[in-house]
Amino acid sequence: MAVALAVFYSLILVPIAVAGTPTPSRPSRLIIELIHHDSVVSPYHDPNENAANRIQRAINISIARFAYLQAKVKSYSSNNIIDYQADVFPSKVFSLFFMNFTIGQPPIPQFTVMDTGSTLLWVQCRPCLDCSQQFGPIFDPSMSSSYADLPCYSEYCWYSPNVKCNFLNQCLYNQTYIRGPSASGVLATEQLIFKTSDEGKIRVQDVVFGCGHDNGKFEDRHLSGVFGLGFSRLSLVSQLGSTFSYCVGNLNDPYYFHNKLVLGHGARIEGDSTPLEVINGRYYITLEAISIGGKMLDIDPDIFTRKTWDNGGVIIDSGSSATWLVKAGYDALLHEVESLLDMWLTRYRFDSWTLCYRGTASHDLIGFPAVTFHFAGGAELVLDVDSLFFQRWPHSFCMAVLPSFVNGENYTSLSLIGMMAQQNYNVAYDIGGKKLAFERVDCELLDD
Repeated sequence: MAVALAVFYSLILVPIAVAGTPTPSRPSRLIIELIHHDSVVSPYHDPNENAANRIQRAINISIARFAYLQAKVKSYSSNNIIDYQADVFPSKVFSLFFMNFTIGQPPIPQFTVMDTGSTLLWVQCRPCLDCSQQFGPIFDPSMSSSYADLPCYSEYCWYSPNVKCNFLNQCLYNQTYIRGPSASGVLATEQLIFKTSDEGKIRVQDVVFGCGHDNGKFEDRHLSGVFGLGFSRLSLVSQLGSTFSYCVGNLNDPYYFHNKLVLGHGARIEGDSTPLEVINGRYYITLEAISIGGKMLDIDPDIFTRKTWDNGGVIIDSGSSATWLVKAGYDALLHEVESLLDMWLTRYRFDSWTLCYRGTASHDLIGFPAVTFHFAGGAELVLDVDSLFFQRWPHSFCMAVLPSFVNGENYTSLSLIGMMAQQNYNVAYDIGGKKLAFERVDCELLDD
């Protein structure tokens, strides 16, 4: 079972920067090494926590994440200032990935939630209301020689019809959340500094970000903000070339050190691709069919189609471990898996919507056929046993594909491809080219 992950990272630049000396301007590639939430180097590591607790947290995160995305696609903003609606207020309880970097001159360390469902990078700034007492100073823009407010005439400010400026000619933002208080502040530019694998530094200058002065009930002592990887004019993704990729290996292994995120033009875009559509910062793809062991399931592909601007379709996401399917698609997969396993395994009743069996997946599922998701354009995502099932308890395992109706009958048309399904793939987002590519690969091979 995929556990919640944390992200610290060392960055590799092409070409490599001189050790200790920040490299100016836009880098061609930032490679971010990912580390599990439960790794000994994680601030959230708990040596006393057992595997069942970690798995339950990952399940809770998946349920919460999908519920927020369902609510998000059905809602519209009514704020009078720039509004960047995200999924959930940043917290280790509802987040899979985290990132750290430094900001400003002198540089101040930051530890932020990485979220493909949010489009804005923002950090807590002084003067600050409801800031967390993080381990390290809160960023004070008045003390940074490289900080600058975005003026109201900036192209990043005036393009939005909802933009408002204050009497100081500052451009304001308001980051609202489906669950939790909003965060608001001033749009500004600043330099970000990342460490490289050879102990050097990479400086990315004039990054547009949100300097948060009113951050709601931001109580997590470790977190300082959100590193949004959704797409918009203001997102870091668009500022670094509108391409990025990530590669994640076995999420069960907290000692796998080759998980990575790549930002910039150097992102590896290889393998079969499928059309990518960006709507309100979220990433939609078209699922056409599902097969198991080469047998196509009897599914009408129309059930996966996004029929309106704010409802339905298939989102690919980095915030949920599990994959979620609309009822007809889920039922077809469920019945086929049942037909293959019921004849020799005993069902374990956990709840009314999770398919579980008694036994050990690594032993009892040897030879189980792969499940393949078939996307428009011919791209395929192949789910082996480790991507389709998780070991819920020592004595039982469950399917990591869940039904969308679990959150209520009002939210049944959205599907989501989660991170367990994306294990052992390099998943590349070419937003300008309007395509997403799947390349099955050992992430360790991408280190160089």
